[in-house]
Amino acid sequence: MAQVAKLDMITAVRNYMDKIMTDQMIGGMKVLLLDPLTTQVASMVYSQTQIMEQEVYLVEPLGKRNEAIPNLKAAVFVQPTDENIELLILELHEPRFSEYHIFFSNILPQDLLSKLAKADEHEVVKQVQEYYADFLAVNGDFFQLGIDKSMMLSTTAARTMESNSIFERNVQGVLSGLLALKRRPSHIRYASHSEVARRIAAEVIAQIERDDVFDFRRQEGPLLLLLDRRDDPITPLLTQWTYQAMVHELLGLNNNRVSLAGAPGIRKDLEEVVLSITSDKFFATNRFANFGDLGTAVKQMLDEYQSRAKMNENIQSVEDMQHFMERYPAFRSQSLNVSKHVALMGELARLVDKCMLLEVSKLEQEISCSSDHSTHKAELFEIFANPKIHVGDKLRLALLYVIRYEKENEIKEIKTALSMLPGLSSERIELVDAILSYAGEHKRAPGLFGSGVMSLLQRTVKSAISGVENVYTQHQPVLWSILESIAKGKLKDSHYPVAWGSVTRPQEVMVFIVGGATYEEATKVAEFNTANPTMRVILGGSCVHNSQSFMGELEENYKSVL
Repeated sequence: MAQVAKLDMITAVRNYMDKIMTDQMIGGMKVLLLDPLTTQVASMVYSQTQIMEQEVYLVEPLGKRNEAIPNLKAAVFVQPTDENIELLILELHEPRFSEYHIFFSNILPQDLLSKLAKADEHEVVKQVQEYYADFLAVNGDFFQLGIDKSMMLSTTAARTMESNSIFERNVQGVLSGLLALKRRPSHIRYASHSEVARRIAAEVIAQIERDDVFDFRRQEGPLLLLLDRRDDPITPLLTQWTYQAMVHELLGLNNNRVSLAGAPGIRKDLEEVVLSITSDKFFATNRFANFGDLGTAVKQMLDEYQSRAKMNENIQSVEDMQHFMERYPAFRSQSLNVSKHVALMGELARLVDKCMLLEVSKLEQEISCSSDHSTHKAELFEIFANPKIHVGDKLRLALLYVIRYEKENEIKEIKTALSMLPGLSSERIELVDAILSYAGEHKRAPGLFGSGVMSLLQRTVKSAISGVENVYTQHQPVLWSILESIAKGKLKDSHYPVAWGSVTRPQEVMVFIVGGATYEEATKVAEFNTANPTMRVILGGSCVHNSQSFMGELEENYKSVL
């Protein structure tokens, strides 16, 4: 049990960053050189203030040739790529710092190490280490690689030069996740309908077998399960109702940052805010809260702040002033945090009301969770006719409808209806064809909508017990049923064949979704981990999708194969 609880992606990355910052060979004031990805990696677990507190004089992109500071040492944290090696060679040719301590975020190929050694003519490189943080730690049990376009790996464009690079990045990201947790899989399985999941499984196995870095002294490793976004195209298209997921769907949550620049009446200092579970206790506690509970929590936080503010108003003596100044930093921090969450809650509420998302979500959930063709078609066309509902939401509903009712052969009718809507281009309407080309019934694995009467009965009973307020959160991602099957030891070999190792009922599981995961799936993993304390699941994905990014990738992929 104690070992299960240790699996934490944020802790793993933070430990690596701490080791870099406090490395005794560097000591004292230093410069930190990063590449674009490791800048994001660091920012997910460390604030800029926290970095500066570690005696970091300057943070700079690798390759930016500013003036030399010969009395400072440089800590370099970058990916082991050809491009970064070339930038390091240029840096070492004319060193700007007294020493270079180089930390690569993943396995460094021997040929790149040799090139680096030859370039160190001035003998300023004092150490080269591998610190496996080649991913973005979002939650303790959720990581992503920050790469777009991975959905192309499930299409006919899967063998281009660009896709080869994306494929390799997915492989390296999975390996880094395992190495960060110091785990060698006990067995590896993959979605049987997915060629890319099979290919990634094969490449991961090959690298594990030829590199002794995976020789950890543990008897039992985790199950590594490789899935394909294509097998569940429903989840990325749904309106979300938990805090972290809602923010990403309606505002965009990128590297823990949210833009509120377009919100009416927003203060200048709130135009971009940080939502990080490592530095924001309220967000860490409430990131999985549903919209109703979130409103209550924000109100409670506001009441507590106002109570403290009144206490600070009652300053009548020098002693009172001294106490106030002692409290002031924490008070100011609380003030900014309250303002941030009130502003976010206000903007989410405004968008829900303006876009009529309750009405939209109700039909989304009905289509996702039940089969009632004539009723759903009538309700879809009613929404098409409603001028108050955003055209993008109408398109999302149309995509959900054609996935559910693909056999009804209504594609032409749906596209014609969409073409009558103002503000929807012909390219966007082609998404109706694109979604079926990518994840139609003959492309995806079976089981997207459950199987048979028992599945429908279980969902009906659950809905009746949970109450009416759950009408907007009935949907369960395909991932949920997979996790339940793993916990019961009933994951079918025919659907998820074993590529390597022998099957046991695992205590630890790493699931990686090629093509991108979602915050809804991350929420379900957190729920699963809470409900199953003897089993720990880590979720990873090529990226974190919301409906806009998912449809954007669909559109790009469909254009490329026409």
